[in-house]
Amino acid sequence: MMKIWSYALLVFLGGCSYGVVSTFVKIGYSQGFKLSEITGSQYLLGSIMLWIISIFVPKVRLKGKQWLTLILSGIPMGLTGIFYNQTLNYVNASFAIILLLQFTWISIILQYLFDKKVPTRTNLIATGIILFGSLLASGFLKSEIAFSLTGISFGLLAALSFALFIFLSGRTSIPIHPIYKSAIMTTGAALTIFVLLPPVFLVNDSLTNGLWIYGLLTGFFGSVIPPILFNIGMPKVGGSLGTILSASELPTAVTMSTIVLHETVTLFQWIGVVIILAGIAYPNIKIRQTYSLDKGH
Repeated sequence: MMKIWSYALLVFLGGCSYGVVSTFVKIGYSQGFKLSEITGSQYLLGSIMLWIISIFVPKVRLKGKQWLTLILSGIPMGLTGIFYNQTLNYVNASFAIILLLQFTWISIILQYLFDKKVPTRTNLIATGIILFGSLLASGFLKSEIAFSLTGISFGLLAALSFALFIFLSGRTSIPIHPIYKSAIMTTGAALTIFVLLPPVFLVNDSLTNGLWIYGLLTGFFGSVIPPILFNIGMPKVGGSLGTILSASELPTAVTMSTIVLHETVTLFQWIGVVIILAGIAYPNIKIRQTYSLDKGH
């Protein structure tokens, strides 16, 4: 039997896996590949790998409506891929991941708009902490840093579509194996990308000229490893602790961009990263404390 810390490590590593994707996308751009090529190959090869792995998991016969629901649920995932990879065309990798993490407070707004769920005091405090941390981590307080409004806009669109993906995923209660579900939804994401960014790379020799490497790397670390590790670890550690552990994607992305891409990250920006992580952890720690108090009674 695996101990709880082993499951916690799997969730942590799943977050780290997400965190390295932006670095590979940046390197792919530096090799001359375009948004449509990087994003299309990422989700195409990611879905192919997931389908291969899904051969070994139990399956149930799905109705046509269930297939359609899961395929359509992949649309915001595909949009997140397009918007996030486009963000990386305009800003550095460490700033892009900070923009993406704004999904945490956008999710609260979506819950209020669609479910009339009023945000708690804890969630509002967490949002304030995350926004303050993002201000520091972005380097915005350093006047000599140039900012791209286009990049920021795409980054926030990525955060919005990712929040929508999480929101819709929570409503898709079809009883199938998570890896099988991931394969179908990632296929939906790939189809979305192909509609918006036609997959010319399939016929113009880009794949054989090196694109396949970046498609495999981004697909493997972004679409294959995280779902598998999260599916094993999350049920054991619980959603609250799991949310904290999966936020490892932020320090991983910033560290990778510093070491591999040689992006400059100041001490103030690192402090901002720590504050963002604290903002993500805060409501989840409060949940655990409340739960413990309730059990005490």
